[in-house]
Amino acid sequence: MMLRIGAACALAALLLAGGCRQGGDSTAPSAPAHMDEEALQKRIAGLQKQNGQLESRLGKLIPKSPYIVINTTLNRIYVRKSGETLVDGACSTGSNTELVSPDGTRRWFFSTPRGVFKVLNRRKNPVWAVPEWGIIEAELAGEELLPEDLFQRGVLGKYALDLGHGYMIHGTLFQRFLGLQVTHGCVRVGDEDLEQIWQLTKIGTPVYIF
Repeated sequence: MMLRIGAACALAALLLAGGCRQGGDSTAPSAPAHMDEEALQKRIAGLQKQNGQLESRLGKLIPKSPYIVINTTLNRIYVRKSGETLVDGACSTGSNTELVSPDGTRRWFFSTPRGVFKVLNRRKNPVWAVPEWGIIEAELAGEELLPEDLFQRGVLGKYALDLGHGYMIHGTLFQRFLGLQVTHGCVRVGDEDLEQIWQLTKIGTPVYIF
């Protein structure tokens, strides 16, 4: 089930990908020049307390079991658990391009959705059922798909993790394109990383995409 991600979840996902501690913020307000030492120390203590409270609240949002984080800007996929990175690999995400049917009645925009997801299903040796846009792409390229071409084995790799609405984390025949935005919205992963992801996750594993 896909949940709409709010500002807090977006922040949490960003922190999950980069760690909760960050360097100094040059935009943070500075203390007035006239502030005396005692007042300054009180202000510092107050800020430290607030920071501790925020870190505690963020910590409670982080799952205790393994979870997946996908950075669509850097095209990286991570599996993390209790602050430890178990997998850090290149992936391919949505190309952010549009396909229009020849008669102009259908449009598809190929983007990897951002938000909070869960692994809804896990499949070994998945078969790809070519969707309508795949048939149209083939027609525009001058190719004709025969009935036996509509169900293809091997193109999704050894495993697929279903996230809902047709989106998956899966393997790829085109591993030279890992790290690039070239997919129709799914997240493609290399063989070695996919094997680790399969072993570390299960149905219900949280997936954070940003």
